[in-house]
Amino acid sequence: MKYLLISACVLGLVPAAQAGDVNITFSEKFAESLQDKLGEREGTYLIKQLTRDIEQEFGDELATMGDINIKIIDAKANRPTMKEMSDKPGLSMRSIAVGGASLEGEVLGEDGEVIASTNYKYYETDIRYAKGSATWSDAKRSFNRFADKLGKEYRKATDDADADS
Repeated sequence: MKYLLISACVLGLVPAAQAGDVNITFSEKFAESLQDKLGEREGTYLIKQLTRDIEQEFGDELATMGDINIKIIDAKANRPTMKEMSDKPGLSMRSIAVGGASLEGEVLGEDGEVIASTNYKYYETDIRYAKGSATWSDAKRSFNRFADKLGKEYRKATDDADADS
Protein backbone atom coordinates (compact mmCIF):
# COMPACT_ATOMS: atom_id res chain seq x y z
CA MET A 1 0.00 0.00 0.00
CA LYS A 2 2.87 2.32 0.85
CA TYR A 3 4.30 1.92 -2.66
CA LEU A 4 0.91 2.63 -4.22
CA LEU A 5 0.71 5.99 -2.41
CA ILE A 6 4.28 6.90 -3.38
CA SER A 7 3.58 5.97 -7.01
CA ALA A 8 0.39 8.05 -6.99
CA CYS A 9 2.34 11.07 -5.71
CA VAL A 10 5.03 10.63 -8.35
CA LEU A 11 2.45 10.38 -11.11
CA GLY A 12 0.70 13.51 -9.81
CA LEU A 13 -2.50 11.73 -8.86
CA VAL A 14 -2.23 12.93 -5.28
CA PRO A 15 -1.31 16.59 -4.92
CA ALA A 16 1.98 17.23 -3.19
CA ALA A 17 1.84 19.13 0.08
CA GLN A 18 2.29 22.86 -0.25
CA ALA A 19 4.45 24.86 2.09
CA GLY A 20 1.69 27.39 2.70
CA ASP A 21 -1.98 28.00 2.21
CA VAL A 22 -4.10 30.78 0.79
CA ASN A 23 -6.31 31.96 3.66
CA ILE A 24 -9.15 34.32 2.78
CA THR A 25 -11.34 35.97 5.38
CA PHE A 26 -13.92 38.74 5.39
CA SER A 27 -14.05 41.88 7.47
CA GLU A 28 -16.70 41.74 10.16
CA LYS A 29 -18.86 44.30 8.37
CA PHE A 30 -18.68 42.48 5.02
CA ALA A 31 -19.37 39.11 6.68
CA GLU A 32 -22.55 40.60 8.15
CA SER A 33 -23.50 41.98 4.74
CA LEU A 34 -23.04 38.52 3.19
CA GLN A 35 -25.19 36.93 5.84
CA ASP A 36 -27.96 39.55 5.93
CA LYS A 37 -28.08 41.05 2.45
CA LEU A 38 -26.04 39.35 -0.27
CA GLY A 39 -26.22 35.70 0.71
CA GLU A 40 -23.55 33.39 2.06
CA ARG A 41 -23.26 31.57 -1.26
CA GLU A 42 -21.74 34.76 -2.68
CA GLY A 43 -18.95 34.60 -0.10
CA THR A 44 -18.04 31.11 -1.28
CA TYR A 45 -17.99 32.33 -4.88
CA LEU A 46 -15.77 35.33 -4.04
CA ILE A 47 -13.30 33.13 -2.14
CA LYS A 48 -13.11 30.75 -5.09
CA GLN A 49 -12.45 33.59 -7.55
CA LEU A 50 -9.81 35.26 -5.38
CA THR A 51 -8.07 31.95 -4.64
CA ARG A 52 -7.90 31.23 -8.37
CA ASP A 53 -6.34 34.65 -9.06
CA ILE A 54 -3.76 34.22 -6.28
CA GLU A 55 -2.84 30.70 -7.42
CA GLN A 56 -2.54 31.91 -10.99
CA GLU A 57 -0.34 34.84 -9.96
CA PHE A 58 2.04 32.87 -7.74
CA GLY A 59 2.00 29.52 -9.56
CA ASP A 60 4.89 27.26 -8.57
CA GLU A 61 6.17 29.85 -6.09
CA LEU A 62 3.41 28.77 -3.68
CA ALA A 63 5.41 25.64 -2.87
CA THR A 64 8.35 27.68 -1.58
CA MET A 65 6.56 30.22 0.58
CA GLY A 66 4.49 30.33 3.72
CA ASP A 67 0.84 31.28 3.98
CA ILE A 68 -0.88 34.04 2.05
CA ASN A 69 -3.44 35.78 4.26
CA ILE A 70 -6.04 37.98 2.58
CA LYS A 71 -8.99 39.88 3.96
CA ILE A 72 -11.84 41.05 1.75
CA ILE A 73 -12.78 44.32 3.40
CA ASP A 74 -15.73 45.03 1.13
CA ALA A 75 -17.15 44.00 -2.23
CA LYS A 76 -19.98 45.50 -4.28
CA ALA A 77 -21.85 43.55 -6.93
CA ASN A 78 -22.71 44.85 -10.41
CA ARG A 79 -26.00 42.97 -10.41
CA PRO A 80 -28.33 41.75 -7.67
CA THR A 81 -27.45 38.47 -6.00
CA MET A 82 -29.94 35.61 -5.75
CA LYS A 83 -30.68 36.47 -2.12
CA GLU A 84 -31.24 40.14 -2.94
CA MET A 85 -33.65 39.23 -5.72
CA SER A 86 -35.58 36.85 -3.47
CA ASP A 87 -35.72 39.48 -0.69
CA LYS A 88 -36.81 42.28 -3.08
CA PRO A 89 -39.07 41.01 -5.86
CA GLY A 90 -38.74 44.29 -7.84
CA LEU A 91 -35.10 43.57 -8.64
CA SER A 92 -34.07 41.64 -11.73
CA MET A 93 -30.85 40.58 -13.41
CA ARG A 94 -31.29 43.62 -15.64
CA SER A 95 -30.67 45.87 -12.62
CA ILE A 96 -27.12 47.22 -12.70
CA ALA A 97 -24.82 49.06 -10.32
CA VAL A 98 -21.19 50.04 -10.07
CA GLY A 99 -19.18 47.41 -8.25
CA GLY A 100 -15.71 46.71 -6.96
CA ALA A 101 -13.81 45.50 -3.93
CA SER A 102 -11.36 46.49 -1.23
CA LEU A 103 -8.74 44.01 0.00
CA GLU A 104 -5.63 43.69 2.12
CA GLY A 105 -3.18 40.85 2.28
CA GLU A 106 0.23 39.58 3.25
CA VAL A 107 2.65 36.89 2.15
CA LEU A 108 4.46 35.05 4.91
CA GLY A 109 7.75 33.24 4.67
CA GLU A 110 8.07 29.62 5.71
CA ASP A 111 9.23 30.92 9.10
CA GLY A 112 5.98 32.89 9.53
CA GLU A 113 7.58 36.32 9.05
CA VAL A 114 5.81 38.84 6.80
CA ILE A 115 7.67 39.13 3.49
CA ALA A 116 5.27 41.42 1.65
CA SER A 117 1.94 43.09 2.32
CA THR A 118 -0.34 45.35 0.37
CA ASN A 119 -3.86 46.65 0.09
CA TYR A 120 -5.91 47.48 -2.95
CA LYS A 121 -9.22 49.13 -3.64
CA TYR A 122 -11.05 49.46 -6.94
CA TYR A 123 -14.63 50.56 -7.48
CA GLU A 124 -15.96 51.45 -10.90
CA THR A 125 -17.13 55.06 -11.06
CA ASP A 126 -19.15 55.06 -14.27
CA ILE A 127 -22.40 53.10 -14.43
CA ARG A 128 -22.16 52.98 -18.22
CA TYR A 129 -19.42 50.36 -17.88
CA ALA A 130 -21.69 48.09 -15.79
CA LYS A 131 -23.93 47.30 -18.75
CA GLY A 132 -23.21 43.76 -19.86
CA SER A 133 -21.39 42.94 -16.63
CA ALA A 134 -21.92 39.77 -14.63
CA THR A 135 -22.83 39.89 -10.94
CA TRP A 136 -19.27 40.31 -9.66
CA SER A 137 -17.39 41.67 -12.72
CA ASP A 138 -15.86 44.72 -11.02
CA ALA A 139 -15.00 42.77 -7.86
CA LYS A 140 -13.26 40.13 -9.97
CA ARG A 141 -11.31 42.87 -11.75
CA SER A 142 -10.27 44.17 -8.34
CA PHE A 143 -9.23 40.67 -7.22
CA ASN A 144 -7.09 40.22 -10.32
CA ARG A 145 -5.35 43.56 -9.84
CA PHE A 146 -4.85 42.87 -6.13
CA ALA A 147 -3.23 39.49 -6.90
CA ASP A 148 -0.94 41.18 -9.43
CA LYS A 149 0.04 43.88 -6.93
CA LEU A 150 0.68 41.36 -4.13
CA GLY A 151 2.80 39.25 -6.51
CA LYS A 152 4.88 42.29 -7.48
CA GLU A 153 5.38 43.27 -3.82
CA TYR A 154 6.46 39.72 -2.97
CA ARG A 155 8.92 39.50 -5.88
CA LYS A 156 10.33 42.94 -5.09
CA ALA A 157 10.84 41.97 -1.44
CA THR A 158 12.49 38.65 -2.31
CA ASP A 159 14.69 40.28 -4.99
CA ASP A 160 15.77 42.93 -2.45
CA ALA A 161 16.53 40.23 0.12
CA ASP A 162 18.56 38.27 -2.46
CA ALA A 163 20.51 41.41 -3.39
CA ASP A 164 21.32 42.07 0.28
CA SER A 165 22.67 38.52 0.74
